[in-house]
Amino acid sequence: MPYEWIEAEGGNAPKFEIHLWPYRSLPRRGFVWVIGVASAAFTLPLLGLLGHSSLWLFLPILLGTIGILWYFIERSYRDGEILEVLKIWPDRMTLTRHGPRGAFAAWEANPYWVTVHRHETKGPVPDYITLEGDGREVEIGAFLSEEERPLLYKDLIRTMRDIRTSH
Repeated sequence: MPYEWIEAEGGNAPKFEIHLWPYRSLPRRGFVWVIGVASAAFTLPLLGLLGHSSLWLFLPILLGTIGILWYFIERSYRDGEILEVLKIWPDRMTLTRHGPRGAFAAWEANPYWVTVHRHETKGPVPDYITLEGDGREVEIGAFLSEEERPLLYKDLIRTMRDIRTSH
C-alpha cells in the first residue's frame, strides 16, 4: 500500500506520522525491461535490411520511437515524485507535500479543531479526502487508488479520535 504509518521515536517526535506516495505500476526494473524488449522488437525487422540502403530510412524512425518511449516513461516518473507527510502531535499537526519538480506546500493546525472530510462524489476523484482546520481545507492522498482512499479515511478518523482522547 502506498502509505505507511511511522512509529514515534523519542520525546519530541510526533505521536502519529504517516507517509503517502503514488503507486508505481512500473518499477525501474520493469522500465529497463520495457525499453529492452521494445528495442529488441524493433531491431528484429531491421535484421532483414542489413546491407540494404533502406535500413537508413527505418533506423531513425525506430530510434526516435524508442527515444520518445523513454522520454514519456521518465516524465511519468518525474510527475509521480510526490511525498505527503502528515505529522500529529497532541497540540499541532502538519501536512507537507513535496511535489514534482521541487514543488512544496505546507499546512499546520491544532488537531483538536481539525476535521477529516470524505467527499464521496463531489471531489476531483471518488472518495476525495480533505483535512479542515485553521481556516483552510487541504487535500490528502488524492493520488491513492479508489480502494485505498476509504482505508486512509478510516485510519485518519481513528487517529484523530485517539489523539483527542489522549490529550
